[in-house]
Amino acid sequence: MGTQLSSPLRVALIGMSGTGKTFWAKRLAESGRLSISCDDRIEERLRSRLAVGGSAGTNGVAAWMGWPDSDTYLERESEYLAEEIGALDELLTELERDSSRELVLDTTGSVIYTGNNLLMRLRRQMTVVYLAASPAEQQLLIERYLTDPKPVLWRGAFQPRKGETPRETVARCYPALIGARRQSYQALAHCTLPVAELRESLGNASLDATAFLEKIQRQLQR
Repeated sequence: MGTQLSSPLRVALIGMSGTGKTFWAKRLAESGRLSISCDDRIEERLRSRLAVGGSAGTNGVAAWMGWPDSDTYLERESEYLAEEIGALDELLTELERDSSRELVLDTTGSVIYTGNNLLMRLRRQMTVVYLAASPAEQQLLIERYLTDPKPVLWRGAFQPRKGETPRETVARCYPALIGARRQSYQALAHCTLPVAELRESLGNASLDATAFLEKIQRQLQR
């Protein structure tokens, strides 16, 4: 038996960086729905540490974390995850205390590392929608990371080989990171929307916020 979108509407968008989570969260916000970015909440929690180096914004968080081969990366990866856990716990507590609250949540790509307890709470409180990139789109995600870095938790997937530059290691290891995360995203999600299908619909100018939610509902009912 299929399921229904929750009422009040509570949707959490998950997937790799660059798959359109922020785009669709903003599109839904434009239609009058409350939208919150986990990236913004994490940046707020890191603000004093970012200020030391004069950084701000999501790109500032990425600069603060550094490239995955930097001396401080592992320590800052752990700090980032701790703040992500704190931010998600805070948001879910708000929802648990107010059953009438509506929310569209733009999660980070690393939400799957926040622990089973938080992830089960997320599934209970929200409809979790996985925006899934096809293998053919992986190169685009890699290029976006190289040209416009976002905070990425590699969790040991960055494995340099002798003679490689860091950019070459990213290009080789990023598909493995996507593959390692895919199963976790699928297990967490209530439904999956292929990114290519969404882009095709946008190209035909046929997908507004209402149509996007209708796509989710059809997936839930399968």
